[in-house]
Amino acid sequence: MATKAGSLGNIYRRFKPQLLMVLAQIGYTFLYFITEASFNHGMNPHVYITYRHIVAGVVMFPFAYFLERKVRPKLTLALLLEIFVLSLLGVGLTLNMYFASLRYTSPTFVASMVNTIASLTFVMAAVLRIEVLDLRNRRGMAKVLGTLISLAGVMTMTLYKGPIMRNLWHPVIHIQGNTATHENWLKGSILTIASCITWSIWYIMQAFTLKRYPAQLSLTTWMSFVGGAQSAVFTVIIEHKPAAWAIGFNIDFWSIVYGGVVVSGLIIFFQLWCTEEKGPVFVTMFNPLSTILVAILAYFVLGEKLYMGSVLGAVIVIIGLYMLLWGKEGDQDVHNNSQEQPCLTCKEQKDNKILLITSADKEVSQCEP
Repeated sequence: MATKAGSLGNIYRRFKPQLLMVLAQIGYTFLYFITEASFNHGMNPHVYITYRHIVAGVVMFPFAYFLERKVRPKLTLALLLEIFVLSLLGVGLTLNMYFASLRYTSPTFVASMVNTIASLTFVMAAVLRIEVLDLRNRRGMAKVLGTLISLAGVMTMTLYKGPIMRNLWHPVIHIQGNTATHENWLKGSILTIASCITWSIWYIMQAFTLKRYPAQLSLTTWMSFVGGAQSAVFTVIIEHKPAAWAIGFNIDFWSIVYGGVVVSGLIIFFQLWCTEEKGPVFVTMFNPLSTILVAILAYFVLGEKLYMGSVLGAVIVIIGLYMLLWGKEGDQDVHNNSQEQPCLTCKEQKDNKILLITSADKEVSQCEP
């Protein structure tokens, strides 16, 4: 039993980042449905972003304060400025552009474009040499091919619809409300592309910030409070109706609580931990999973249309994701070898020292009368 428990523990430790990122994408999947219901109910998206991150900051603060008292570095003016920019890229600017783009395009288009963040992050990380990339071995080639294949899958889901798959039964849940969009595809596309670029920069910047501030809970809390404040200023500028800030004990309240506690709190903490362990490319490569899960649940639960192009693109994305993860395992092997090498060198030095001492003793014994 002890051996079995130990082997399970080893498997868990080895695949802990993958497990956390899968759980994160499941969390994002439920976020899509609960926010859609809330927005259809009349919730202002920018007010939602503000409240959501204030809730996240309040919930995460006690954990960050007590659990990271000994490891939390001292804040400097330069570090505060860095956190301000990080919060702007991850919350204040990016999320507001993302939700604004939903007004002018369609949720399917925006969700598909967000999946390009993985490829953008990979290119940025490779240029900045954050990502280990050796095209001379199989694992290095697998990371490049996996990224390209995943991007091809995303493009397939976006550009190719194909025949509609027939619904097998009536929808279980109906989300009612005003779902009309004011179509302005040029403006919406520009906002979507801009949000994807700033999102990618945010993931890259996290890797640098965590080296100077290796306290994931505290960094999550700071980003929540600062990002919430930035979003509040932006919302006050564009939304002049005080009634927009009023929420009742209904779907609006629960969407804010879920988005704050689970997404902006727990999931961001998971992502920061995985970024420090595996790098920003690893984190972003799981993004297409939420799109796939949303399409599946929307088809089976809500009765939404599912096209063959989405199914085909999902299969291609999963193949590319598997190739990238296999290639990323090579990074871990290199990391382990670099840690073991000094130990081997020390052992060799120790063996050589013992050998020299033994030889010296023999020479002394031979010289004695």
